Amino acid sequence: MTTHEYPSHAARRAPHTPDAAATPAAHSVRVDLTGRTALVTGAASGIGRACALRLSAAGATVRMADLDGGALAELARQGVGEAVEIDLTDLDAAEEAGRGADIVVNNAGVQTVAPVQDFPPERFSFILRLMVESPFRVVRGALPHMYERGWGRVVNISSVHGLRASAYKSAYVTAKHGLEGFSKVVALEGAAHGVTSNCVNPGYVRTPLVERQIAEQAAAHGIPEERVAAEVLLARSPVKRLVEPAEVAELVAYLCGPDASFVNGASLPVDGAWSAS
Repeated sequence: MTTHEYPSHAARRAPHTPDAAATPAAHSVRVDLTGRTALVTGAASGIGRACALRLSAAGATVRMADLDGGALAELARQGVGEAVEIDLTDLDAAEEAGRGADIVVNNAGVQTVAPVQDFPPERFSFILRLMVESPFRVVRGALPHMYERGWGRVVNISSVHGLRASAYKSAYVTAKHGLEGFSKVVALEGAAHGVTSNCVNPGYVRTPLVERQIAEQAAAHGIPEERVAAEVLLARSPVKRLVEPAEVAELVAYLCGPDASFVNGASLPVDGAWSAS
């Protein structure tokens, strides 16, 4: 990840195999996004990286936005897409990054765990800026192009915490709930223009951010990391394993395809029935 921790055209332009998960044979959903331009934020690692790989394999021209220029450069060398090294809390830059995109995947996010009375106010503001204001500005920049073409896809990587709350995560839960509301407004406004907007709501995903949480919780509770995953993070999940980034990316790819034109304004859990319990 980066200082702020926020976490392509390959099939048609040049063959590449940057990742086993990026090859079409590995995909359960057949999606052709040839001719589409996709912006993925937080693309350097985790879910964002998996989404960039998946959309690239589907034929999209991918713009990969993140602070981690080194990781983006490596993906670009593999033919996944164009590296866009950017601080997404620079809201004017975020809006500019969205211009010309047919597909927007708002994924960048961070986490801070602390009781409300101890939560640093400046960190709370930063998280809302990155995870609510920045997606708004990215989409604001992208919509004129989408409306002009009569087609667009906005996929917001929310969380089970966009549907449920957990203690000590006030900023993250607030931001994800805000993203949910924003996504629904875009769905209503964009429907007449061929634009859909949906949220994908993963449980705990195997990402650098979550792996750090597991290590921190193991240290705090004095238990092995394996027990943290099963007994702490996944205590409310009937399925006792982490979600793989590629599983999330597969749903994102489906939502970007033509068969998902009537899926709009939805929040789609990928949480092992956590939100159903």
